[in-house]
Amino acid sequence: MSKHERWNTLLELLAASGKVEVEEAATALDVSAATIRRDLDELAEQQLLVRTRGGAVAHGVSYELPLRYKSTRHAPEKKRIAEAAADLVAPGEVVGLNGGTTTTEVARALALRFASGRAEVPATAPAGPALTVVTNALNIAGELAVRPQIKIVTTGGVARPQTYELVGPLTVGVLSEVALDVVVLGVDGVDAELGVMAHHEDEASISRLFAERASRVVVVTDSSKMGRRAFARICGLDRIDTLVTDTDIAPETVARLTEAGVKVLTV
Repeated sequence: MSKHERWNTLLELLAASGKVEVEEAATALDVSAATIRRDLDELAEQQLLVRTRGGAVAHGVSYELPLRYKSTRHAPEKKRIAEAAADLVAPGEVVGLNGGTTTTEVARALALRFASGRAEVPATAPAGPALTVVTNALNIAGELAVRPQIKIVTTGGVARPQTYELVGPLTVGVLSEVALDVVVLGVDGVDAELGVMAHHEDEASISRLFAERASRVVVVTDSSKMGRRAFARICGLDRIDTLVTDTDIAPETVARLTEAGVKVLTV
């Protein structure tokens, strides 16, 4: 197991229980206690946890894995989901992207698709960019800003360090003035009764506004989020047109989503 994989696992253990014990972590990861101590010391230097005698605890009550450490979870599934979602975007459209690991993969898939010539703009299309992307995610904006064929529009707002998302009244002000052909939303939970959800109310409110401003709503998430509830509701299933996920989704879940009017694509 590489250092990066160990760090992912340690942070996941911390997110689940709020604390990590050196000896227990060493047994779980099948490495020496000395290795775990070094890992915890280095994570503490990055202010990702607080060292204690015999282990570590999370910062405060609410703890969330930073985006860079969540990116390796379900990575193959997220890449397939992203490619399928990118194929739902037509040349010349205005697409919204919220923050998250899966939507970051969607941004990369869109950049590759429109740079490779796979998505040819029709001759009858008006002059302009091959694609316009509106996002509140700083990392997505940074990756797409260097793509000359893509017009990138970023919202204002206050940055959340865990997800690189901009939130708050400034974000609302920009999104309220745009019209989107399609929005691709990453979520933290999908519940048959409550709809799609996020861990934080400020992110949920921005994602909700994205959905309100779009003609089509596409949700991208791996199957581990199915049946999960998070703290804040984004919108109901009636607002979602398509959900793209992996093939591990349970058939009964597909049936319930389809019954609610959601088209489910599994990849």
